[in-house]
Amino acid sequence: MDLFVPEDSIVRKIWGRGDTVLLIFAGASAEFALNKAVDWLYFTGRLPADPLGRLFSTVTYAQKIVFSSRNKALESIDKIVSIHRGVEEQRAASIPAAAYLDVLFLLIDYSIRSFELLQRRLTREEKTEIFAVFNRLGERMGLAGLPGDLVAWEHDRKQHLQENLVWGPFSADLYQQYRKHLGAFRYWLLLQGQTLLVPPAARRLLPLPAMAVISPVIQLYKVVRLLRLDSWVRVALLPKKFRASVAALDGYKPGTR
Repeated sequence: MDLFVPEDSIVRKIWGRGDTVLLIFAGASAEFALNKAVDWLYFTGRLPADPLGRLFSTVTYAQKIVFSSRNKALESIDKIVSIHRGVEEQRAASIPAAAYLDVLFLLIDYSIRSFELLQRRLTREEKTEIFAVFNRLGERMGLAGLPGDLVAWEHDRKQHLQENLVWGPFSADLYQQYRKHLGAFRYWLLLQGQTLLVPPAARRLLPLPAMAVISPVIQLYKVVRLLRLDSWVRVALLPKKFRASVAALDGYKPGTR
């Protein structure tokens, strides 16, 4: 079978672990709130109504692409493009090109950051592979301004973080929705995870603690994972309605959702 991502790819190792995907989810939730184009996420009303569900749908699409055949992956990418075009037609305006790149860039960045937080440092070759997979996604979407290699992406990512993030009314409202839908304790955990993950340029704009007190807990979790109790921990971290979705993140197989 012609796969979009080879079976031995580091990208499959990252996106096939539920805990890593949840950390990517945490980082994405921070930057979605700060993006200057966040008003587009509010246009349909679905994001503030169900922020966790919308973010889960984003990572679900990413997993479908990572674990599918080339043809199925391209179909998923084309569906993403179609959905966005539909929203643009409803609003009679175009989503800023930089907003598409921002999302693509954060998927690359948090794939790296999340894996390194829970596992080990990635090699330069592995980072290049992660970049290449998501860059192929961007090429299929027809995005303009894609970087040519990992070095160019690192430069562009820093520039986007400096230029495209801002704390505004939508940001504040989205964080209120996170708290409402997660509850006080899970919201606190989200902020702790974001403190460990997000780049400084984003962290200083967010209502995050100066230090993450859960760093020792991360080390304990690594032991829990060795004891194969990690799936129970992850399921307990999100509201009941999302527990099946959390469990499905581990060892994702196409067609399971």
